[in-house]
Amino acid sequence: MKFEFNLSLEELEKRTNKEYLIKKPMLAKDADEYGKLSEGDKKALKHLVKAANAANIIYMKQDNELNLPFLEYLKEEIKKGNKSAELTKILFDAQLGIIGIDSESKKVILLKGEKELDGKAFYPSDLTKEEFHNILKTMLKNGEKEEVEKILNQRTIVKRDGAKLKALDYTEAFKEEFNLIANELEKAAKYSTNKDFNEYLILQAKALRENNPMLDAQADKKWATLQETPLEFTISREQYADMLTGSVIEDEELKKLLEKNNITAISKDSIGIRVGIVNKKGTEDLLKVKKYLPLMAENMPLKENYEQNISSEEDNLQTMVDVDIVSLRGDEGSYRGGITIAQNLPNNDKLSLKIGGGRRNVYHRQVRTSNSPEAIERRKKRLNATLNKDLHKYYNPEADHWFTIGHENVHSLGPKEGTEALGKYKNIIEENKADMGSLALLDCLTKAGVYTEEEKKQILVTFGANCFLKAKPELSQAHRVRTVMQAYFFIKEGAMSVNDEGIIDININKMIPTARKMLTEIIEVQLSKDFFRGEKFINDYFQWSEDIDKVSKKLKEIDKALNGIIETPLADFLAESVI
Repeated sequence: MKFEFNLSLEELEKRTNKEYLIKKPMLAKDADEYGKLSEGDKKALKHLVKAANAANIIYMKQDNELNLPFLEYLKEEIKKGNKSAELTKILFDAQLGIIGIDSESKKVILLKGEKELDGKAFYPSDLTKEEFHNILKTMLKNGEKEEVEKILNQRTIVKRDGAKLKALDYTEAFKEEFNLIANELEKAAKYSTNKDFNEYLILQAKALRENNPMLDAQADKKWATLQETPLEFTISREQYADMLTGSVIEDEELKKLLEKNNITAISKDSIGIRVGIVNKKGTEDLLKVKKYLPLMAENMPLKENYEQNISSEEDNLQTMVDVDIVSLRGDEGSYRGGITIAQNLPNNDKLSLKIGGGRRNVYHRQVRTSNSPEAIERRKKRLNATLNKDLHKYYNPEADHWFTIGHENVHSLGPKEGTEALGKYKNIIEENKADMGSLALLDCLTKAGVYTEEEKKQILVTFGANCFLKAKPELSQAHRVRTVMQAYFFIKEGAMSVNDEGIIDININKMIPTARKMLTEIIEVQLSKDFFRGEKFINDYFQWSEDIDKVSKKLKEIDKALNGIIETPLADFLAESVI
């Protein structure tokens, strides 16, 4: 198959230059964390790394049907000495696909003529939203409820079937890759020293081989209990990429048919895998916050109107670990405008939560702790260019981690069901909730002794200083859209301001009340289960104002970085080593 590159050689050389392509190194080949593992866990880790590598293939298949053919074309052209192919492959490997997005929210399209689809490769590439809706309406009117349920399920790939659509379960669509992962997990379980971890690996392997959501639920339920394990392995299933499934509620007739048939549309899971070594000191620090989860639940706005995952009486279903990252693959490792620094899983749509399972927070140490001279210099330039100098004393990169701890915990608070009704806005609103909850609950956590008054100020100022982007994002970038909304809201409420020179000032005393005001509005939107109310909430605050643009222009002046790439030296070594 013949392809044509979309980016010129000049553009490729720029984007792969070290000033424009930021490297994110995970654990080194000679890392102490690896050296201290038992021999059994070292052997298990090799198999987990090999399992993780298969996630890249799955993710690329889910993302774009041309990803794998294009990758093979690049490899052949590189053999011929094609410089453009060589540089294109660097960007392809970084974003794990033909189409990505950079830090200025510009599409990075590597193949000429290609465009991003709302349904990615979860759906046929020629399926429009209107045709999708019409086919589902016809199928429902013809009594094909069961097949429509499968089509709108989070674990299916959808194909054409004549004039209709047909769903293929992930265990069938990715049978080869799932079997490879399952085989490696079973091998890892023979060497790993932790009984609970081994039980999880066996459950997960079984779930990958059978089309049975209950097996996934049992594996998730076990995974969520893991607290004292040397190793970390997660198959993540997040739903930010699929923008088509949730669109069904935008068609009023289809929405009513779905309600009549008691069908909830759940966006498709993008598959990622994380492999790491649990950091005991970091985990101990996290667990200091755990006992305050009931206090946080008790202090959530409108708590009497909903059930949340964490009880206000006791915390019984939440674990948390800090992890030194060996490998991030698939959805976990695709650098598209950024990379995940922590996760709270399983998400509310997962069956494990309905059968009594809990949730687990995992924090990515290597993603957040970048203390290279280059990273320190970038932070210094950003502060000098954009933040009131009187506030520099409160800026602390570690405070961003404290804020993230709050963010991940708040994912377990607030309404735990019904948010699917918000459609394509669900993720933006949920991420917004987690951020605002992290700030809104600071007073009660400070009073309880979790943070000092000084640390509270550091969290508030660090959040405010980081609340500005280089460019306006697209709606598909849930994490970035919510950042713009917050900057706009906090400026509107007088908690933050920007002067004519693009310098941010922060009224520390107004930050927490403003966060609580926004959090309350967010929860009201979630409780409404009203797509159009959610849309209005987004439209009201997703405003690229003149003040935000002033800061954006300064950020572009001082930071040339456009793309990023993950480097995994230890994982690469283990994948090649003989067992």
